[in-house]
Amino acid sequence: MSATETLTGGYEGTGLLDRERIIAKPGFNRWLVPPAALSIHLCIGMAYGFSVFWLPLTKSLGISQSVACPDLTLASALFTTSCDWRVSDLGWIYTLFFVLLGSSAAIWGGWLERVGPRRAGFVSACCWCGGILIAALGVMTHQLWLMWLGAGVIGGIGLGLGYISPVSTLIKWFPDRRGMATGMAIMGFGGGAMIGAPLADMLMNTFKGEASVGVWQTFVVMAGIYFVFMMGGAFGYRIPPAGWLPEGWTPKTTSNAMITHGHVHLKDAHKTPQFWLIWAVLCLNVSAGIGVIGMASPMLQEIFAGSLIGLPELKFADLSKEQLTAIAAIAAGFTGLLSLFNIGGRFFWASLSDKIGRKNTYYVFFLLGIVLYASAPWAAGIGSKVFFVAALCIILSMYGGGFATIPAYLADIFGTQFVGAIHGRLLTAWATAGIIGPVVVNYIREAQIAAGIPRAQVYDFTMYILAGMLALGLVANFLVRPLSDKWFMSDEEVAGLQAKTKAASAGPTGSFGIGKGGLDGRAALAWAVVGLPILWGIWITLQKTFVLFG
Repeated sequence: MSATETLTGGYEGTGLLDRERIIAKPGFNRWLVPPAALSIHLCIGMAYGFSVFWLPLTKSLGISQSVACPDLTLASALFTTSCDWRVSDLGWIYTLFFVLLGSSAAIWGGWLERVGPRRAGFVSACCWCGGILIAALGVMTHQLWLMWLGAGVIGGIGLGLGYISPVSTLIKWFPDRRGMATGMAIMGFGGGAMIGAPLADMLMNTFKGEASVGVWQTFVVMAGIYFVFMMGGAFGYRIPPAGWLPEGWTPKTTSNAMITHGHVHLKDAHKTPQFWLIWAVLCLNVSAGIGVIGMASPMLQEIFAGSLIGLPELKFADLSKEQLTAIAAIAAGFTGLLSLFNIGGRFFWASLSDKIGRKNTYYVFFLLGIVLYASAPWAAGIGSKVFFVAALCIILSMYGGGFATIPAYLADIFGTQFVGAIHGRLLTAWATAGIIGPVVVNYIREAQIAAGIPRAQVYDFTMYILAGMLALGLVANFLVRPLSDKWFMSDEEVAGLQAKTKAASAGPTGSFGIGKGGLDGRAALAWAVVGLPILWGIWITLQKTFVLFG
């Protein structure tokens, strides 16, 4: 190795976080990059599992039972030191997570493309883990506004930067398998709660005592663990030299028109109708999926009620406290099963999109989704738990698959030069869906109950509304067409942007030696580091899921 090279494959004379520092050197194995991305996504994915803290935090002062204040308002809850918080007060942190995720990804996506994934991953780790530490201070001092600021706002910014940090890098490393590459990373975001929630539960049980519910200590420990993993991921990122292609692979010049070989500048992407059509495609698919996620547990309990415990004659209102506890445990297993399909769908559908195309994959999401959403009330009506559970599992797999497929869809339409930043802007669709889906579902449910509709039937109309959303998404997907040539940058513009990532020693495309090796020793170790926690989370989830079919 020459004096100008570092042991990590970068270059001397540049900052440790600089983009030029992480240009891969000959002999680098591209299969080291997905575990780096997973290291970050598995940590920030705990945002999905933060509700595990809500009930313990409602007793952070009273410890054994909540110190309730009947006149408590949301404004007074932010600053009270004598009243325990309500779940509704804490739930705003969850809202802040995804609003800040979408907005920060949109705002700083262009910056990420300029500075590279390592700096973005570093800042993400500092924000996410630092935000959790500030939240721990908020629990210690019983200041809800500190929790909102720390976990919700600062942590939310970390979510956005961490979520999009590997997107363009993975697409450039795997031009031959764009969907699979992004599916591997975004699978981690779906799996973060599967690992983090049981870990948090174990830690809280360890730390809780007569003077504490164990939440702030759990925050501190998890922030430390996440910081180590996220820093490992950030410093594991490498970017390929400009013009690099996998050895032996050449782009298909006769492939379908939906895959461009040009590049659209970030400043022009949002001016195209294609951007907003794909925005609608993601928003409508996610709105419907979030609606199911938010009501999955109560839906199963209220629809099937006593039949879940072998007493089909009992309606939900007829169940005793002990029976309600029993079916709640079964519903928890159902929620765990849905999470597995959410995670697996991210990899399965994104990989399948490499074979059948991104547009066709979304056709499957919408057409099959419409059938499943519309038939769920029928399954409930005939008491078919198996069909109902299977339908929702497939629905959740397509919800996760939608997230994992969209970066490759964008790369196909807009090229790879700014795909990370364009993806960041598109994530505002997620923030919008996070409001639309739950609001539609919750308000319709309450209106149905108020109108005297039996609980077993209050979700029928909701499922038809969600099917209607998918029908609109189907139309938007149909209208997506290839971009006209006027939107693409010239070869000179692209060359100027890529100049800093040229590698003098690269040689002809295909002879550079990067991307070789497959699962060599280093790659196997990197995959073990992220794979073992995933397997542990799957095992814990399956144990809970067995209750559903027991």
